[in-house]
Amino acid sequence: MNEILSKQQISDFINHGFVRIDKAFSKATAEKAVDILWGDLPCDRHDPATWTEPVIRLGMYTQRPFIDSVNSPHLHRIFDQLIGTDRWVRCQSVGTFPVRFPSEKNPGDTGMHVDASFPGTDPDNYMEWRVNVKSKGRALLMLVLYSDVSEADAPTIIRQGSHLDVARLLEGAGDAGMSFMELASQLSESSLREEVFATGEAGTIYLCHPFLAHAAQAHEGSQPKFMAQPALLLKGELSVDGEGSGRAPVVEAVRLALGR
Repeated sequence: MNEILSKQQISDFINHGFVRIDKAFSKATAEKAVDILWGDLPCDRHDPATWTEPVIRLGMYTQRPFIDSVNSPHLHRIFDQLIGTDRWVRCQSVGTFPVRFPSEKNPGDTGMHVDASFPGTDPDNYMEWRVNVKSKGRALLMLVLYSDVSEADAPTIIRQGSHLDVARLLEGAGDAGMSFMELASQLSESSLREEVFATGEAGTIYLCHPFLAHAAQAHEGSQPKFMAQPALLLKGELSVDGEGSGRAPVVEAVRLALGR
């Protein structure tokens, strides 16, 4: 396999829980995506007085600019490198968009959390979706920037290294795992971890370990922030107990956390 990520980047992913990919897609693609999103927003692109809410959520997006942004041959080779060849599912959607606007209002969704990956007893209740130590169904969390994001523009807060703490929390929960809310309530385990901001130019993607704790924050800038946070789906689940060399970095991070 023609590898793209350096040994240092792989080490950072295993130990810190993420790797930043600059220029993962073009600004032209980002602009086409943002044009589509503005067409669906109930406010005027050119009149900040109409930006009255701190966050507006838009539906699932499957149009060409969105799909192209996360499906380049370059990215696919990185997915192979982090997860393993034929272990992940090509993205068919970038999911919903929480579009964030400059506002003094509390957005009400800034809690630290780990994204869940498979349904509980009620598939329609996302708060009861679950995560297990084998990361059933989810290979990566992706933070995909379609607008330039500075520290003032509500960048996602990443709790560096928290995926290691989360893996240890999940180990005792077995295959059933923990619900989204149950796990979120126990993230004080990682509260002393360094926090970094997911900033960058439009076209930047942060590829994050599925157990990485992260949070939204209020927008203190001047222009709306457009970012998708789709899952890269996993074929099956991680094999964290397997023997042998050459294990994928997404698995090695879990094994590191569990002392295997």
